[in-house]
Amino acid sequence: MNDPVVLPAPPAHAAWWGRQPYQTLWQAMRTYTEQRQSDSPDWLWAVEHDPVYTLGLAGRTHHLTPAAQAHAPVVRCDRGGQVTWHGPGQLVLYCLWDLRRRSLTVRGLVALLEEAVIALLAQHGIAGERRPGAPGVYVGGAKIASLGLKVVRGCSYHGVSLNVTNDLTPFSWIDPCGFAGLPVTRTSDWGWSPTLVEAAEALADHLPPKRWVWQAPPTV
Repeated sequence: MNDPVVLPAPPAHAAWWGRQPYQTLWQAMRTYTEQRQSDSPDWLWAVEHDPVYTLGLAGRTHHLTPAAQAHAPVVRCDRGGQVTWHGPGQLVLYCLWDLRRRSLTVRGLVALLEEAVIALLAQHGIAGERRPGAPGVYVGGAKIASLGLKVVRGCSYHGVSLNVTNDLTPFSWIDPCGFAGLPVTRTSDWGWSPTLVEAAEALADHLPPKRWVWQAPPTV
């Protein structure tokens, strides 16, 4: 009997979107996920957002102060988790992946993203760690990376945000990820201040298949 033929996985693409409104990328992610087929490529979409607060499916508005609502729009979205901020100087990396093809569970994807951020920080002498019951990555007790995901028909979107050089003040006007008084930090506080493109490429290098093909964003 002949050995079974193992077909190669579709190419894994990555794109830098520049600075974009949150709703633009959110709609593009949903559209791509709704339209994707079994042979559609997985994507990493890297972006810097205009200032925005996002509330996850379980998000509660009491985690936002009036100062927060005066600072930036508040968007209720379809990811997991509570409230967070996105804006200039912060890297957001969206994972549009077929989890079944990668033999990944949602919990497995969360662990993979956390491990990638921890490995990236370690390259620059920054000791990141997980915290039980509170997804994300922490440095010195302060949160440096947040996660939120959505899975539809076995395919993920949304992803991970990493504070790089962004102003941390907007986090003081919310309960980050639903935790009152949670301190927040950024890579620049620990001696690493890359451009967001550099940070995106470096973080992608820690995510399988580690051979992402960087190109222009797709038309969705």
